[in-house]
Amino acid sequence: MAVAEQTGSKEHIAQARARLAAKQRMATFGKVARYVAVVVIVFISLAPLYWTFATSVKNGIEINQSPPTIFPHQFDFSNYVQVLTNSTFFLPTLRNSTIIAVVTTLLALVFGILCAYAIGRMKFRGKPVVLATVLSVQMFPFIALLGPLFVLFTGPIYLYNTYWALIIADLVLNIPLVVWFLTSFFRDLPPDLEEAARIDGASRLKALWYVIMPLTAPGIFSSAILSFIAVWNDFLFGLNLTSDESAQPVTVGITRFNSEHVVAYGQLAAAAIIVTIPLVIIVLFLQRRIVSGLTAGAVKG
Repeated sequence: MAVAEQTGSKEHIAQARARLAAKQRMATFGKVARYVAVVVIVFISLAPLYWTFATSVKNGIEINQSPPTIFPHQFDFSNYVQVLTNSTFFLPTLRNSTIIAVVTTLLALVFGILCAYAIGRMKFRGKPVVLATVLSVQMFPFIALLGPLFVLFTGPIYLYNTYWALIIADLVLNIPLVVWFLTSFFRDLPPDLEEAARIDGASRLKALWYVIMPLTAPGIFSSAILSFIAVWNDFLFGLNLTSDESAQPVTVGITRFNSEHVVAYGQLAAAAIIVTIPLVIIVLFLQRRIVSGLTAGAVKG
């Protein structure tokens, strides 16, 4: 009997060890798989950016080599000098993009916050229809809006080749983004905070400014960053609603480095890197606010 019990206990111990070893192997496999997935995603994300930078620091002979060189033989920054000094259109178009992106972001926040507040905090008939109508704009292909906007800005309201043509076009797409993003923030806030401010004599606008907006600052900040990035990267509206560097964004101005018989790969790559630097700085220094805003909107408070 004792021998049978000892044999059974040894079998149980062996089985437990086997299960523990299997769990450890699965944990190790899962950890390795996660690291491999991270490496693959980082490589896919950074490979185009690296290749653009590598092309920007190559001279013309090395750029046209076949097969192409993965690592530059020598760093040549003449492409950056030509982009910043010799081109007459790059810096003006860069200024245009900055003005358009900043103004559009501010206006999208003003209108988007008011609309999101009304949808999230107030009761009125047809609120689901209003929200669905606002969000339905995001379902339209951007190119489907070009025809009507082009006819409008070259006819009854002549705004073609001006800042306002691009600002209005970008607002059509960015206001729904801000509204959709902030509605959940406003809806999930406790109503007692606003009611206390109203009892103290504050109007709705004062309660929104002094109570609601500070509490939803992460969401407002994140929506502002996402709106700015979307406007900064716009190419379609800039290509079709402008004609020269007086209002043309930099995403369209970059293409002017090409000519009928020559494709200036080095200057194109250098200009692309310069245009990308502001977005990289924004993401690197403000990534915590972006993540906090995105996660806060997914959790009810």
